[in-house]
Amino acid sequence: MANAPAEADIIARLARDHGLSTGAVAAVLQALRHGGGTMAHFSHAEFGGMSQWSAGMTMVGDMFNDSLKAKLSAVAGELSVYVRNQPAEQPAGLAETSYRSGVASGADAWWPAMLGQPSAVGSQNDMRYAVFPAAHRLAIDDHGSMMIYDSGDHDITGVSQSQSSESTLTFASQLGLVRVSELTRVDPA
Repeated sequence: MANAPAEADIIARLARDHGLSTGAVAAVLQALRHGGGTMAHFSHAEFGGMSQWSAGMTMVGDMFNDSLKAKLSAVAGELSVYVRNQPAEQPAGLAETSYRSGVASGADAWWPAMLGQPSAVGSQNDMRYAVFPAAHRLAIDDHGSMMIYDSGDHDITGVSQSQSSESTLTFASQLGLVRVSELTRVDPA
């Protein structure tokens, strides 16, 4: 079980050290929990809105704010180690933050139920994705068209989307950059 007082101390210290609210730091912590301690995808005003982090990749809503990226990188890097060394149970108090993880379930789930619960979901414009490491699948909904891919041996930890007229997603894994075009498309049924 996570030590709630120690966790509150870590949140308070990181908030103080980086000039953030405890709510912003708690949002990063909660997102890291949903990402297994290796990735975070969340929305918080202090990070400029929609933000993402994984080792080697940091994106904030205010995309040209390098100082804000550095803050997120430092906070998420330390919290990532903490999460990976703690049980998955969420301590009381974090659920009340204004953070929404983006990991949908039930009626909010847009992917086939057989894939189970994703480790991460995200969206930008009219494209959204969900990562299912247990099933070795990646689901992408591109403007209402569902595609399921076999993620193979990739442990997907990050995502980026080109802003060109042909919106495309690329993912990061322990094996390097993963282009969707390199994955095998499988039948969603």
